[in-house]
Amino acid sequence: MPVSPSRPSAPTDTLGDRRVARSSRRSRVVRTTAALLGVALAGGLAACSNDPVADQYRNGDNKGYIGSDGMRVEEIKPADRDKPVSFGGTLESGKKFSSTEIAGDVTVVNFWYAACGPCRVEAEDLQSVWKKFDGKGVSFVGVNTYDQAGTATAFNDKYGVTYPSIIDVNTGDAKLAFAEVTSIQATPTTLVLDKQGRVAARVIGPIGSASILETLVQDALDEK
Repeated sequence: MPVSPSRPSAPTDTLGDRRVARSSRRSRVVRTTAALLGVALAGGLAACSNDPVADQYRNGDNKGYIGSDGMRVEEIKPADRDKPVSFGGTLESGKKFSSTEIAGDVTVVNFWYAACGPCRVEAEDLQSVWKKFDGKGVSFVGVNTYDQAGTATAFNDKYGVTYPSIIDVNTGDAKLAFAEVTSIQATPTTLVLDKQGRVAARVIGPIGSASILETLVQDALDEK
């Protein structure tokens, strides 16, 4: 009876071992990439010229922040504005703050946190608008939604921010006060309050340029 020719068996160290080797290499690459990304994000307050989170945002990578569907500017006509917002909390300096202290001012309220890429990018523009309107009936208040005071202070020192911020992470009271009249779903979000304390304009996402915010503030100032 004819015997069928036998097929040579595959060497024991070929296909299976190659798959294991490739899997091992892939695992090392993933671990290395994750480690490098962790280092980049942990270096949140590194030098401005070498800021990976801000660079991620500039390059279109939104991993470092809570994103919205692009920057949106919304102005609200006086007749359509909701009730005035009363808000307050503890500043990074430890001082208590209440919006009653700035009653009658046009107020810019910026929601931010230190590891937020676009928050870093827009910090210079926010500071420049604050300086332009300082002493002209305009107040600036940040609301830090994530960090403790030390991190917020380090951010301010690094980016030259001189207006105060409420440290809201422990209570959420400031964000809740605004949530009654407007949605705060993206970080950053910047609100312009009229002289009565009502939300007159909002920028969802980064402000884009100082001139955009300047126009919104000036419009609120010019209202009778």
